[in-house]
Amino acid sequence: MIKGITKRWLLRYFSFTIALILAVIFAGSYAVRTYYYEGAKSSLEKSVDEAFRKFSCTEYDFKETDDTALKAFVDEFSRNSDAAAAVIDEKGEMRASSPDFYNYRSQSMPDYQQALSADNNRAFWVGSLTSGEKIMAYTVILRDNDSSYVAALRFVESMTQTDSKILFAILVIISICLLLLASVMIPGLLFISTIVKPVSQLRATSRRIAQGDFETRVDKMYDDEIGELADSINHMAEEIKASDRMKNDFISSVSHELRTPLTAIKGWAETMSIGEPDPVTMGKGLSVIINETERLTGMVEELLDFSRIQNGRMVLVMDKIDLLAELDEAVYMLRERAASEKKHFVYDEPENLSPVLGDKNRLRQVFINIIDNALKYTPEGGVIGIQVSEDNEKIKVVISDTGCGIAEKDLPRIKDKFYKANQTVRGSGIGLAVADEIMTLHKGKLEIDSKEDVGTTVTISIPVLDRDDEEILRS
Repeated sequence: MIKGITKRWLLRYFSFTIALILAVIFAGSYAVRTYYYEGAKSSLEKSVDEAFRKFSCTEYDFKETDDTALKAFVDEFSRNSDAAAAVIDEKGEMRASSPDFYNYRSQSMPDYQQALSADNNRAFWVGSLTSGEKIMAYTVILRDNDSSYVAALRFVESMTQTDSKILFAILVIISICLLLLASVMIPGLLFISTIVKPVSQLRATSRRIAQGDFETRVDKMYDDEIGELADSINHMAEEIKASDRMKNDFISSVSHELRTPLTAIKGWAETMSIGEPDPVTMGKGLSVIINETERLTGMVEELLDFSRIQNGRMVLVMDKIDLLAELDEAVYMLRERAASEKKHFVYDEPENLSPVLGDKNRLRQVFINIIDNALKYTPEGGVIGIQVSEDNEKIKVVISDTGCGIAEKDLPRIKDKFYKANQTVRGSGIGLAVADEIMTLHKGKLEIDSKEDVGTTVTISIPVLDRDDEEILRS
């Protein structure tokens, strides 16, 4: 069954082509019929005019002219043309006729009746006899000087041969049109098949991808728009496959991250519930429970932030802020941890910076996330450096470490959601994605440069407060 693109093409293009061809056939048929009939009429008129001129010489002695002379007259003209001829007297009776006029004697003569009342004494008629034969008849009335009826000359020509010629010409036109139709439709159908087949494959492949088969691929048949679409679907399948793998890794990582603090909280809660633990054990247990609870809270907040970003519901509380104060707060919060892990902070704090328009909590969150990553990936004895500068109406915060670094192949995707270049270090893999989105909402940038086994440098840039920002604050 023909359906889809082929059906739509046939219904639109084929119907238009058929309509055009039918119009050509009808116009051609009309032109051919007009040509042949006008030619026959012109020839018949010429014969009648010639006969009329010769017959006019006998008009005054018409009644005295015997039938034999009249018969010879019409026979002569009948031999010189394809028409049958007859002479009709004032009573409407035929005085003489050519031999081939016999079949027309008992038929009606509309042209004769019209010629009697016509101003030019002439009439032309095309019609069919009772036998079904089509004829062309022409009558001219001969009158004397006082306009009295003398005689009528009537020529009749059969249109059978003419109609046969017309029919043949129409059949030729139809044959040519059908050949043209075939020459258009066959290549068209072949071309449509080159579209329908790849599209069908694209559809089937897309369905398999939608059902979870991310290994399936589209065969690229042509190097054109359809080929580009095939490449796009194959690329989409690769991206979905990678995204699905990252999602599964994310679920596994988050599950592991959640299990660790929950296990610690549960273990210490059980320890503290058995008997009456000593103050040291009690203090250590409470400290672990508080730290792990904060860790869980941070993970949940990170997941909520990511959900807000995905749904476009992250709202910033913008205000005129001192970016240096928020950076100092983040460094202060993590300095003790760095010391406990025997890692060194090198922080070049400038005296002052221009204010910026931003959400202080979100910007502090970005700093904490980047510094936390630096601590996680830097080994004992490593250095985390923080530099701040202002240039070209932008503030740049550069956070570098001497950690394991990031492989070159992982750098382009390090800010993608769920992506973790190093699966051995704790984390959900969405912290950088959230931080990057926060900086984008602040019209800033988060850029990462890294070299494996050397370290990583993260550059955070944000525009300083300008007049437009001040107008926003006032409004």
